[in-house]
Amino acid sequence: MEPIISIEHVTFRYADATDPALVDIDLSISEGSVVGVVAAAGAGKSTLAALLSGAAPHHYAGEFFGAVRIAGADTCDVSLTDISRTVASVSQDIDAQMVASVVEDEILFGLENFGVPHDEIEGRLVSALENVGIADLRDREIATLSGGQKQKVAIAAALALRPRVLVLDEPTAALDPVSSRSVFETLRRVNRDHGVTVIVIEQAVALLSAYCDRVVVLDHGRVALDGGPREVFAQGTRLRRIGVDSPRCARISNSLAAEGILEDPLPALDVASALAQIDRILRAHGVEPEPRATGAARPRVRTAAGAGEPGPAPRPAVLELSGVDFRYPAGGAGVSDLALTVRAGEIMGVVGQNGAGKTTLTKLVNGLLKPSRGSVVAAGMDTVSVPVSKLATRVATLFQNPDRQLCQNTVLDEVAFGLMLHGTPRDEALERARAVIDRFGLPAAEAPFSLSRGQRQLVALASTVVLDPALVILDEPTSGLDYRECMTVMGTVREMAERGCGVLMVCHDMEVVSDFADRIAVMADGRMLACGPSHEIFSDADLMARASIAPPNVIDLAARLAAEGYTAFAGIEEVSGIVDTVKELIFHD
Repeated sequence: MEPIISIEHVTFRYADATDPALVDIDLSISEGSVVGVVAAAGAGKSTLAALLSGAAPHHYAGEFFGAVRIAGADTCDVSLTDISRTVASVSQDIDAQMVASVVEDEILFGLENFGVPHDEIEGRLVSALENVGIADLRDREIATLSGGQKQKVAIAAALALRPRVLVLDEPTAALDPVSSRSVFETLRRVNRDHGVTVIVIEQAVALLSAYCDRVVVLDHGRVALDGGPREVFAQGTRLRRIGVDSPRCARISNSLAAEGILEDPLPALDVASALAQIDRILRAHGVEPEPRATGAARPRVRTAAGAGEPGPAPRPAVLELSGVDFRYPAGGAGVSDLALTVRAGEIMGVVGQNGAGKTTLTKLVNGLLKPSRGSVVAAGMDTVSVPVSKLATRVATLFQNPDRQLCQNTVLDEVAFGLMLHGTPRDEALERARAVIDRFGLPAAEAPFSLSRGQRQLVALASTVVLDPALVILDEPTSGLDYRECMTVMGTVREMAERGCGVLMVCHDMEVVSDFADRIAVMADGRMLACGPSHEIFSDADLMARASIAPPNVIDLAARLAAEGYTAFAGIEEVSGIVDTVKELIFHD
């Protein structure tokens, strides 16, 4: 059978670029498949999406070599409109893609522009909404929807055109874990029930491993790896060099294989498979689980040197919320009775579904919103009585979308801009900005908007770091970043905390939260459900269910192993902890 898409030795260089974005790409995609694409920033993912949708070479000017055939037609020989009848695209920036204010009108727009007969429109509209599971949103205003709901509207609008191929660029970048999985479940359903070929460009490798038949890894514009998820994620060391992460369960399997403990050459990709692998290893070495009656999880107690002696005095609080209520004048979700303390040098993670009230919390902290009841004291200043401009001298905010806070012509000017706004002399501001830029490895003379999204996020973070704030608010700081960029950003955040800055971090990536947060606050329905150390929070199954949060894979795996009777795993939070405990058990016994 002829493939639905054939990319034949394609090289593409943008008109204003020195180096090609893609080099000798050779891919064949079978109809009805689900293909994931992952790569480091700047490796050519979005250019590949442009090839698949026909935007390159029709919309983007440049040098094009080779051929892209969609349903047998060369994209250079047919119009972009003709290509769009076969391939529908969902871009990374959903808000920029929306053209209407109401869900129904958003879907009607494409149908009417493609000249769908009037007597077919209602049927297609209803079918698209039902297939994506959002029939109840038909009359809703798009501005009132969550990020996950907007993604589903965009997918419904694409499906209404009845394409044979659906291409999505970073569809879960701004979504909580439950919404992300819901989007992928939707993609699986339209693939299974309607035979739509799905190509999804995504950084969430755990989702790609769970839902895709095939994973393609790009590296500097070339195909580096191409195969089934287990085959690709078995190459953990190579992926790390490329700048691509592996699912945590695959990391465990690969580490055990490197130690000569696991004979299976292919890794586990989910918690259930990893549990089965480790159980087989332990039993093969004569390690039996304790009987279920005595096999309850007993978390390890980690004690520092000098345990039992009085600990250091707690650091001063840089943020205190007490009994805080807020309601939006026009309606919509608010927050109720919020209480939270963040201390100097502490990273506080805030987790919860889209719509839980996390963004409202951040706006209350930086003074953009004023509580209707209770108090918010940030960096020693009451946000009700202190102007936002004065708060900003000690309380810095990094927005989820860096483009909303970039406004200067060069990276150097951008990083120095905040300092000058707060009265720092220009020469001193530029000197301090250069030092931060050098630390981040950013191009000082480049225009911020000429950089990749990840680099723009780093510029925005550098603009925050240079202010040396007492408290920094991070709203999804790793959204849309590749593995390397994520580690750079979070490494910088940790350095800020080590220098005494308090950090309030809203984040949907539970692995990042588990790795970097000292404590976690859980929100749902505008309320604070709990706050405590990450292991305690993520190990509370009832709390996770109430907040609709899935715990990180390592913590989940450790808890399941302990529940099975391997109590030595209780309380483990890191990949290395799982691997070391396996080694201790089999070699000790």
